Amino acid sequence: MTNPADPDRLKRLAEALVDAARRAGADQADALAVDGRAVGIDVRAGGLEQAERAEGVEIGLRVLIGGRQAAVSSSDHAAEAIAQMAARAVAMAQEAPVDDTLGLADPSQLSAVRNAQGLEIAEDAPEPDPSYLQDTALRAEAAAMSVAGISQLESANAGYSHRRMWLAASNGFSGGYARTGHSLSAVAITGEGLRMERDYAGESRVFAADLPTPEEIGLLAAERTLARAGARKPPTGAFPILYDRRVSASLIGHLLSAVNGSAIARGASWLRRDLGAAVLPAGMDLVEDPLRPRYPSSRPFDAEGMATRVRNIVAGGVLQGWTLDLATARKLGMDSTGSAARGLASAPSPSHSNVVLTPGQVSQQQLIAQMGRGLVVTSMLGASINGTTGDYSRGAAGFWVENGQIAYPVNECTIAGNLRDMLMTLIAADDALPWRATEVPSLLVDGMTVAGA
Repeated sequence: MTNPADPDRLKRLAEALVDAARRAGADQADALAVDGRAVGIDVRAGGLEQAERAEGVEIGLRVLIGGRQAAVSSSDHAAEAIAQMAARAVAMAQEAPVDDTLGLADPSQLSAVRNAQGLEIAEDAPEPDPSYLQDTALRAEAAAMSVAGISQLESANAGYSHRRMWLAASNGFSGGYARTGHSLSAVAITGEGLRMERDYAGESRVFAADLPTPEEIGLLAAERTLARAGARKPPTGAFPILYDRRVSASLIGHLLSAVNGSAIARGASWLRRDLGAAVLPAGMDLVEDPLRPRYPSSRPFDAEGMATRVRNIVAGGVLQGWTLDLATARKLGMDSTGSAARGLASAPSPSHSNVVLTPGQVSQQQLIAQMGRGLVVTSMLGASINGTTGDYSRGAAGFWVENGQIAYPVNECTIAGNLRDMLMTLIAADDALPWRATEVPSLLVDGMTVAGA
């Protein structure tokens, strides 16, 4: 574990990796050094079920030689291990295929910001004691069990994580920051045997003070679970479908995947020819803001040292641009959008952070009344998504609506449609929840197929 009294250790490790790569023969190199610790406490039936703790320092190195690249990682950060790691990475890169779009940013392109000051993505507070986390989880469990009809809790969990990273590169970039996370969740069960139903509630925040209380989490898990009692299959046919705000982000996530530069460069996106065309209803914006204070996925610079910024992915319903790292931008003859993300042993690829969809002017209940007869989806499982055509099929559960009112819970059904058509019919509610990486309200989609009874 990195000594808190030595805050420059990660910086030295990352820069030592880059120096070792250059000595081993790399034309260019970038490196990550990460230290982290995470604690998770699970309780059940009023007692401790499981306690987990993980901590350590890991390093990752990417080398580039004449349009070839390779990436390696290790948890051994001794000087000899770093030299061997660099030599191994260079040998791997020499056998890799050539891609002339690979390469680090020009120094003039690099972010002037080298830390996360002002973003408030790391809480300056001691790590919570495991006994505190256990008590928090037990309070959530007790709140859920206090509700008549809840037979048991599958689990209640409280967790904490702290992570620091440093990125260094041979183009002169060197910067890093810390990130913290607090989480709390509960999964409640009602009924027995084949009539058993379950649901959950859970939240995560950068700051512990921003979390709901354990009692709020437990009671919400119980409320959602009891609402599912007696679920059955819905009818089969073409109906409007309302994606509850718990799952609506997944629908927008398919749009984000379709505008990802990796898919565009491969020609494997159903939106590949739609730059400048309408992809959402008029007046609807989809904005990325990686600089939102206190949000878990905020970041001051990307994995290639490029500055992050607020940008419109969709404005007024019209697609404005792709999400690009340096390599995909070069393939497409464009500029990076500062969207690179990477793991310790992987090359950068485009990724989103803090995406917000324009909210509507009506409540979810008003949309339910408007849909008349159809399905409210609150959970989904499995997926069959054709990234090239946009054909869409997913298992779903939720509530059946008759005469503009929820009639009964449903499960074991499939919903299907085409993403291009689905997204163009969206009507948004006004109920988006904050703190999410993708902040999306409930969404009404017209004319999908439901396969049920």
